[in-house]
Amino acid sequence: MTQSRTRAAQSLAEVVERMRAIRDRLDPRDGVACFNRTSLRFTELVGERLGAGHFEDRDFIERLDVVFANLYFDALDAAEAGRPVSPAWQPLFEARDDRMVRPVQFAFAGMNAHIGHDLPLAVVAACIDHRTTPDTPPVHADYLKLNELLAQAEAEARASFQAEVGRAGTRAAGPLRHIVAGFSVARARDGAWATTQTLWHERNLRPVFDATLTAVTSGTELAGRLLVTPVLPPAERPDGPADGSA
Repeated sequence: MTQSRTRAAQSLAEVVERMRAIRDRLDPRDGVACFNRTSLRFTELVGERLGAGHFEDRDFIERLDVVFANLYFDALDAAEAGRPVSPAWQPLFEARDDRMVRPVQFAFAGMNAHIGHDLPLAVVAACIDHRTTPDTPPVHADYLKLNELLAQAEAEARASFQAEVGRAGTRAAGPLRHIVAGFSVARARDGAWATTQTLWHERNLRPVFDATLTAVTSGTELAGRLLVTPVLPPAERPDGPADGSA
């Protein structure tokens, strides 16, 4: 598939519009579509809270969310145009057509890349844009409020997981539970905040900044590959033998 680079979103409304367009054009079973549904839900929740005055610095949070979303869009554009993609995103894009991987695995693999790799970069960029710092109030307080919305989106994905376990064969259910239990938005966002602070202090020391980002990217890629480990046993695979033989 070939797709040209798209114009970066400039507002939360444009982010939602593009995520809905991605939802509408992709097969619902596509791994990217599975992640996109969770990301769209989170973005809609942010929009609702912005309108309700939930955040102390509305402008900063909207800018952060737009920068954050554009990093995902850039990765998707690159993957679909055959351009290099950050290793943090490669597990999701490489496995997106594998029907042995469950939708919840794709959703969490995308969240792993987006939070572990993209979020620290987005916070640093948004702070530079707004001439503030991660330690200047209310940046961290508002960041923590975003945790609540990501936790809600994660909870909804986990609810769908319970239904998937019911449909999975007995041999698949155990490994699937183990894989999904290994991912936590709370831990991912705590780690992302620690990375944010490190990258912020290294932002003017490019070789050190790049070395830190490389290490973070490698760890995120490894976690992503574990999250998309196929769990369907041979008898239940879409292309497996009807008699259940290997």
